[in-house]
Amino acid sequence: MTEIGIEYQTVLGLPPVDFVHLAADLGCHHISMKVAGGGGPYNPYGHPAYSMLDDVALRRRFIAAMQDRDVSISLGEGFVVQQFHDLRDEDANLDVMAELGVTRVNAVTMDPDLPRSFDQLATFVEMAAGRGMTTTMEFAKSLTVPDLPTALQAVGHVGRPDFSLLVDTMHSSRSGHGAEDLIMLDHEYVGYIQLSDNTLAQRNPVYRDDSIDRCVPGQGELPVVEIVAALPPVPVIGVEAPMRSLAVAGTSAQECARLAVIGARKVLHAADEIRRVRALGCHT
Repeated sequence: MTEIGIEYQTVLGLPPVDFVHLAADLGCHHISMKVAGGGGPYNPYGHPAYSMLDDVALRRRFIAAMQDRDVSISLGEGFVVQQFHDLRDEDANLDVMAELGVTRVNAVTMDPDLPRSFDQLATFVEMAAGRGMTTTMEFAKSLTVPDLPTALQAVGHVGRPDFSLLVDTMHSSRSGHGAEDLIMLDHEYVGYIQLSDNTLAQRNPVYRDDSIDRCVPGQGELPVVEIVAALPPVPVIGVEAPMRSLAVAGTSAQECARLAVIGARKVLHAADEIRRVRALGCHT
């Protein structure tokens, strides 16, 4: 039975403890999380920056809130391969993730050197494995790994069963991959799914500015139901639906997340129906 988690981007910088309570209040037992966040240009609510690496008291309050509200972290985020940054320097952040109970971390690469990116990912997977974590990698047209074929090259290069792909329904669609492509993926290649909806065409010339303002799942232009139905079932699908326009207009993070979760539940129900009909067809 797939559960819905709420991804960190959805709440646009909400402080960690508040995020836990928001998720629990919406009946969600999973969130994605970064070691440090808040602040920055994509924080329309004006929340302060935080660091659970530096602020040990915050880390303890966050862990206590998760235990109290029966919420866990389905994905640890914030790990980026960059041209002048070696992921071997992420040891301390991975230690924090381990303390928070994280069992899966995600990495992306913005280093234009693809072979170096692949080598860095392999190193990172080994580091995560040493802490009992599996690793996924996300692809998007704005990243060094822009599409599914290149992502599969990364999987082949790393060559470990604890390394797989994170498929974001928006990024996958905008990279040109529909349900007919994703249904052909071997199940072991998909470790995590993020449910995101938006317009099919990029509206803003800056991809990041465009992707921080998404739609309620099922209310955009993307075939999210068909894509989710094509992908293998996973324990948690994280709804990633940052809605910057609504936030700027005064809609609270709690209300935006509520709308996103309602939409996600409808999408998952419709995807389950497609799977059911498909399974019946296989047995007739």
